[in-house]
Amino acid sequence: MGSVPLPSSSLLISSSSYNLGTILTGDSEKCNHCPFPAITPLSNFGLIFGRSDSGKTTLLQLIAGLSKPTSGSIYVQTYTDDGEKTKSPEPLQPERVGIVFQFPERYFVADTVLDEVTFGWPRQKGGLQLRELLASRLQKAITSVGLTGVSLDKDPHSLSGGHKRWLALAIQFKHIILDEPLTGLDWKARADVAKLLKQLKKELTLLVVSHDLKELASLVDQSLRMEMGGTLKREPLPI
Repeated sequence: MGSVPLPSSSLLISSSSYNLGTILTGDSEKCNHCPFPAITPLSNFGLIFGRSDSGKTTLLQLIAGLSKPTSGSIYVQTYTDDGEKTKSPEPLQPERVGIVFQFPERYFVADTVLDEVTFGWPRQKGGLQLRELLASRLQKAITSVGLTGVSLDKDPHSLSGGHKRWLALAIQFKHIILDEPLTGLDWKARADVAKLLKQLKKELTLLVVSHDLKELASLVDQSLRMEMGGTLKREPLPI
């Protein structure tokens, strides 16, 4: 949801038939079997699991603004530390969400790590304040994902499998949704990515779709099963 985090925010999807409360602030009984109950507060790790073709990736694409819902809307509800709503829900701005696809390295477009991370950033000449902001954002993204030892001039396609996933996270360093983040990695890279996600959840909202439940179980604050037909149900991981 953006380079500036939302205070204690939760994501909810509503339509003319539903105006869903958040699972994590006391409304879980209302939402337990609703299509698309509210998902993940700030600094949290939510995991969606379920059978293939049940709609998990479609939900991520809707949240990221890559697909448009046939009906209904997506809103963000903010809360105080005490769980009180701060204001009415606001429409989600897709640019405040970063999505990391399966095999994200297939979508790299630049010749250097620096250009890959900053691709799409403002290119117009700005004042000192803008330049300082962008430099700070770059440093935070690179440092947070553990790429400080990698040259910014390096070809992103030449990175190891694990570092490619770290770079994908740096590119989308905001509230992040991930589709099968461990797919295609060897055992060491999988462990490294899981360790990185554990660190990132301390400062970001992470919403993950995965079949690798055992490897991610220790990170999960909230788990939801996507049933065939696109219905989400809050449910413990079946491990």
